Amino acid sequence: MDISSKKLPVILIIVLVGILLLQFMTNDNSKPLIDPETCELYIVDSQINTKTYLDEFNTKCLDFKNLNK
Repeated sequence: MDISSKKLPVILIIVLVGILLLQFMTNDNSKPLIDPETCELYIVDSQINTKTYLDEFNTKCLDFKNLNK
């Protein structure tokens, strides 16, 4: 395949879009989790395996905790 071929850019774009889609499908860090004790939202950093709190609270969790008191 010659570098001046018209098919090469199309093939490269398809390969790069495929890699991008694969990264989005395997990335599960974007889903916030809920701390059961404080009802605060956090994400887990898979590289260093730590929690990063987002300073946001789940209102349903807080309401449920208030009902149990």
